[in-house]
Amino acid sequence: MRALRFTHVAIHADDMAASLAFYVDVLGMRRVPSPDFEQHVEWLQLGDQQLHLFRRETPAPQFHHLGLEVDDFETAYLLARDRGLFDGGVFSPDVRELNDGSVQMYLRDPAGNLVEVNFPDAAALDRTVVTEIHRLADERPQSPEALRARLFERATDSR
Repeated sequence: MRALRFTHVAIHADDMAASLAFYVDVLGMRRVPSPDFEQHVEWLQLGDQQLHLFRRETPAPQFHHLGLEVDDFETAYLLARDRGLFDGGVFSPDVRELNDGSVQMYLRDPAGNLVEVNFPDAAALDRTVVTEIHRLADERPQSPEALRARLFERATDSR
């Protein structure tokens, strides 16, 4: 037996309306029907996977996060900047280029969940929009193995 893929990630929402607005309006997810559980749950579609929001008044973990690929990093960046969504504390700077040329930024949703927003090609970004991109290799030395790390690995059959 082996796991085949992720079907969903579940995170808490202390204000369901605000969390739904973040994931639908900022990240373009689509609400889909969800079962009636004991607590309020909302399911959001993202490609062939889902994000499940469940109502809880608990603090979000500081470092745990979910990573999402976006098709338009510049728009996501502008929305994050204009709405004050950058984390700024746990993972800084706001925008970072990884060793493979991909780019990431960390945002906090309304419940305090950490969301990593990824794009595969920093060189394709409009630098008049995303003006500051810090390279990880400039922040700290990278080992030869670390230089081979790829955020956007393509799925392979591991049989």
